[in-house]
Amino acid sequence: MRMIRQGGSRELEIRRSRFVCTLARAADEAEAAAFVAAHRRAHRDATHNCTAYVVGEHGEITKSSDDGEPAGTAGVPMLEVLTRRGLTGTVAVVTRYFGGVKLGAGGLVRAYTQAVADTIDAVGVVELRPVVTVTVGVEHALSGRFLGDLHSRGHQPADVRYGAGVEADVAVPVPELEAFEAWAAQVTAGRASVRRGAPGHVEVPVP
Repeated sequence: MRMIRQGGSRELEIRRSRFVCTLARAADEAEAAAFVAAHRRAHRDATHNCTAYVVGEHGEITKSSDDGEPAGTAGVPMLEVLTRRGLTGTVAVVTRYFGGVKLGAGGLVRAYTQAVADTIDAVGVVELRPVVTVTVGVEHALSGRFLGDLHSRGHQPADVRYGAGVEADVAVPVPELEAFEAWAAQVTAGRASVRRGAPGHVEVPVP
């Protein structure tokens, strides 16, 4: 599952028409629709505000709008870029300011496609990988070495708490859970307490 790394905008000019693509993250359909509505209010002076979004854990909810452009020349091509890139949780609005020269159906498809693709390239993409937060508890006497070994292994604890003992919360990729728990037991000679918490995701940049 992939998402844009962050929101952002990029402008493309074709035969005096300006195409300004704005991308944003959206957790669900309501958030995507709210972003579209707000963007249209803010850019009501534009000739068109064409839209597309993909949301849902598996990108199962999609919607697009040509907003007055010839049917199939704006919203659908925009949506196809999002789905081809494997994105979800993403909303795109391309605001067009007409420059006086008609582009034809093919020209419009190419313009809206390029506007979205260029903006995705500019803001970047991340892959959402499933993880489980594992809480490892150790005695104070073991904590320094354990935390050092944890960093050496490439794990950055999300939180470390000091009390009667020391607890570290570590986001562990799902396929590595059993190996991580075995490693924690080994480096502490079986003196660590290990418990699994809630599942989630981490964001890994896509080159």
